[in-house]
Amino acid sequence: MKSHETLPLVPLVRGEGIWLEDADGRRFIDGISAWWVNLFGHCNPRINDAIGEQLETLEHAMLAGFTHRPVVELSERLSALTGGALGHAFYASDGASATEIALKMSMHAWRNQGETGKSRFVSLAGSYHGETVGALAVTDVALFRDAYAPLVRSGHTVPSPDARAAEAGESAEEVAERAARALARHLEHHHHEIAALIVEPLVQGASGMVMYHPHYLRRARELCDQYDVYLIADEIAVGCGRTGTFFACEQAGIWPDFLCLSKGISGGYLPLSLVLTRDAIFDCFYHDDLTRGFLHSHSYTGNPLACRAALATLDIFAADDVLTANRGRAAWLGEHASAAFAGHPAVRHLRQQGMILAFDVDTDQADFSTRFFSAALDAGALLRPLGNTVYFMPPYIVEEDDIARLVGAARRALDTALGGA
Repeated sequence: MKSHETLPLVPLVRGEGIWLEDADGRRFIDGISAWWVNLFGHCNPRINDAIGEQLETLEHAMLAGFTHRPVVELSERLSALTGGALGHAFYASDGASATEIALKMSMHAWRNQGETGKSRFVSLAGSYHGETVGALAVTDVALFRDAYAPLVRSGHTVPSPDARAAEAGESAEEVAERAARALARHLEHHHHEIAALIVEPLVQGASGMVMYHPHYLRRARELCDQYDVYLIADEIAVGCGRTGTFFACEQAGIWPDFLCLSKGISGGYLPLSLVLTRDAIFDCFYHDDLTRGFLHSHSYTGNPLACRAALATLDIFAADDVLTANRGRAAWLGEHASAAFAGHPAVRHLRQQGMILAFDVDTDQADFSTRFFSAALDAGALLRPLGNTVYFMPPYIVEEDDIARLVGAARRALDTALGGA
């Protein structure tokens, strides 16, 4: 609140494609997809039309004793994208709620199987899975967690497979294996009390776009199977094509027991989240005893408008062969960013995973993030660093000249921010 006394809020009045416009007529390229949610541009006509059509038939319905076509069709299409491995969906409205659902469901499933001691969770160092009280138990970002520590039931933390931690001569895969061995040691000693391991596959977002090798996911799947621990994949930020495949887990050739989706699934239009899970998990709750059922609900669960936006989003993926086209976009992003930043004296760890690119800035400026954000706005781009990590996560409609303009604005913002030290 105090920072906005010197850095005023930006009053946005419209959006179109990759552009946002404020009340003074200034235009900004949305380089972070409005906090990672906007996949196909602002006011996308195909998603607009789908929501408008849905408005004419059914705007909302409770899913207690009722259902509707958009939520059934969306569930079936998402299950099909997993090859049927995850055959059931439970809906909510935001990412933290999806995390809560996966945590509660994993613990309750073990309890229904007579494993009452398995009620704790393991997450990676630097993990972020939301800021509700349950989600904070698996969020290892001190800023968010420590203020509410008296409310939080702490979990277990294991080393991150962060590729930046490579020792001399060590590959990203070897870093992943080193972290997996630490996970193995932890599960060997604590598996009797652990319900699930939760990970952000391939990229840990809020802790600074930490990227790691898919080998870790394969080893995590093996270890969870070995020690009877469920695996939760938080694909809230990295799903829907961000890492190069629709689900990040695909790059490791594995499926989790629970997969959380939100953010981009509705194209950035409406709050929607869900958890996909296996038939075996569903079967744990299928019983006449109400206390064995999964006890969780949201008023806007499976909202028809949000589900219709999600269906339109999936339609665009299919019709435009987006994942193939994104390989070209990712190559442009990598080429332009490398040309602009690879030789910069303050840039460290330039890295990329699909349509996510990031680098760390070597500076002792306590307010670097604010300086860069403000300078980027002046240069015509919305880019909002995570601490000293600058990242790009643009919508999937950017062309090469858009990327060149975005990267150029970022380079000017970096020099301005550092020059103002």
